[in-house]
Amino acid sequence: MAESQDKIKAAIVGSTGYGGVELIRFLLNHPKVEIASVISSSNAGEKITEGFPHLSEILVQTLDGVDPAGIKQKADVVFTATPSGVSGRLVPQLLEAGLKVIDLSGDFRIKDGAAYEQWYKHDAPPADLLEEAVYGLCEENGGQVEGARFISNPGCYPTATLLGLLPAVKEGWIDPGSIIIDAKSGVSGSGRGTSLMTHYAEINENMKVYKVNKHQHIPEIEQALSLAAGAPVTVTFTTHLVPMTRGIMSTMYAKLTEGRSEQELVDLYRNYYEGKSFVRIREAGKFSATKEVFGSNYCDIGFAADPRTGRLTIVSVIDNVVKGAAGQAIQNLNLMMGWEETTGLKLSPVYP
Repeated sequence: MAESQDKIKAAIVGSTGYGGVELIRFLLNHPKVEIASVISSSNAGEKITEGFPHLSEILVQTLDGVDPAGIKQKADVVFTATPSGVSGRLVPQLLEAGLKVIDLSGDFRIKDGAAYEQWYKHDAPPADLLEEAVYGLCEENGGQVEGARFISNPGCYPTATLLGLLPAVKEGWIDPGSIIIDAKSGVSGSGRGTSLMTHYAEINENMKVYKVNKHQHIPEIEQALSLAAGAPVTVTFTTHLVPMTRGIMSTMYAKLTEGRSEQELVDLYRNYYEGKSFVRIREAGKFSATKEVFGSNYCDIGFAADPRTGRLTIVSVIDNVVKGAAGQAIQNLNLMMGWEETTGLKLSPVYP
């Protein structure tokens, strides 16, 4: 279908969630994509503007129901921005219908089905699709994404964390057994649904730790680090909810294998990410704030090497809804289709 058209047609399953509506924001300005269908299992038949009035006069579409055959009649590629457990059942049908799929849920990120069931508390998707799904951390696996039909978009915490750790792990500059990750996220990371944890009176002027040693992103992070290190890696990973809408700051600590200056680390990372438009490495001793990537697809990384303790501190920040979800999904689409990686994503951060 797409070969005979100037634009490919995209469908978004889960259009009424934060990831889905952020996909809409970026795709509306993508020169090579037309939004053919916005889909919601719970709000089918309604105008999308009923839930998102900010789209009035911008996207005048009625929400479709979830029907793989119907989606195939309208679209070439589908983004599944659904809760975990839903994509595992839906994606096989979409692939069977002949669609290209970029899945934003956690259902296909972990290759070991038993590990998935342990951490996510859902039945694992089919083993052949777990194997096929390309883990779409673009800066690391971009070559595998090109030409693929099925991409598993990384989680928000893993994106910030892995981009911050992988170069040092691969080069052997840090001891992978010493890694401690202290990560903080804005409340949009928990989705649009309400809960006591994200209730305004509970989170305003407050900070909460949650899922200590139990977060479902732990095996995803360990899987990628183990692959990079060539041996099993386990990490201590602690998440916190902070009273802001968007943003993730992942602060990582690890033992240096030998003395390294901050400038050496800057040089290593700049060489590693050379040509990767969305990773920005700060000058030695400089760190980014979440506000400096707000609304954008950038990941900013800074370092501090402590000769007194022999430890390295890495600080990595992203917008969880963009680089941690919709923006990276579109980056994956660009690579999948053989387009310039930055197409439709060249937006500066929103500041202040």
